[in-house]
Amino acid sequence: MKGSVLMKKIICLLICMIFALSVSAASAASKINSDGYYKGIRLAGKVKVVDSFPDIRVQIVNSFPDLKVQVVDSFPDRIGKWQFVNSFADFKIQFVNSFPDIKIQFVNSFPGLP
Repeated sequence: MKGSVLMKKIICLLICMIFALSVSAASAASKINSDGYYKGIRLAGKVKVVDSFPDIRVQIVNSFPDLKVQVVDSFPDRIGKWQFVNSFADFKIQFVNSFPDIKIQFVNSFPGLP
């Protein structure tokens, strides 16, 4: 009798742990919040590409991006509108092929969160 009660408690504990892990994995899936920020960095504005010490490591993809980016020459004022500069950048990025912080897709229109 006591063995079956203990077994039920263990099974219940395992189910709770699996549920907690799935909830935390789902919340970690969205790297960019709904306001367009990644770790306190607003993903709009003037961007400098660097080879080391970036604020964000970025991978370019063709599907399932975290952010759709439109390159503009002026007024990079909306999330996903980036103006590439050599100085006075709002944030720095490094293009990588693996282990990115975020994945982007370049678009000609409708930048922002997918």
